[in-house]
Amino acid sequence: MIKIAPSLLAANVARLGEEVKRIESYADMLHVDVMDGHFVPNISFGVPVVAGLRKALDLCFDVHLMITHPLQYIEKFANAGADIITVHIESPDDTAECVRLIKSLGKKAGVALNPDTSPQRLAHLVGGIDMVLQMTVFPGFGGQSMEEQALGNLPVLREMLGKDKDLQVDGGIYADNCAELVRLGANVIVSGTGIFGQPDPVDAIVKLKNNASAVVQP
Repeated sequence: MIKIAPSLLAANVARLGEEVKRIESYADMLHVDVMDGHFVPNISFGVPVVAGLRKALDLCFDVHLMITHPLQYIEKFANAGADIITVHIESPDDTAECVRLIKSLGKKAGVALNPDTSPQRLAHLVGGIDMVLQMTVFPGFGGQSMEEQALGNLPVLREMLGKDKDLQVDGGIYADNCAELVRLGANVIVSGTGIFGQPDPVDAIVKLKNNASAVVQP
């Protein structure tokens, strides 16, 4: 099943609630990028934003922790209203321990990898996670162009995950290039500028979903 996850990073922060409410009934989940200024060279949303939005929205909250020590924050984001919590394999914290904590809190667990990280680093975790996030840009900033080197990881990851688990992609994705990612095995499409940066975000979601859903997945 194709799922579209608009990325909050590209939304207008001055009208955050209004922007998200507008797309709520068209999106499958809301992707919330959390950056600490250390793991990636940028700072973004924190626990209060997730907690505030949770009071107003029924969407699935897909929280992506781009932070150095996710173990310190997983429980806080779970309590704030996250439904899916994704940590990076490149983080110095023990990824398996992060996954165990996420699952113990009743949340779905994801593991992310950067474009130049080998999928084999996730092999020992596949049985216990719900989703893999393949970054198609190097994390830290929105509006980047897709990194071609990440695309070769997708068929490998899909084979590792089987057909029933989610393979998410994030970075440089628009309605006109999402189909290739689905052909390679992705089924969860994160898009920020491709949605919130368009004249009509609702129309952008519809086009993304239509173009992605037209592809026969492997």
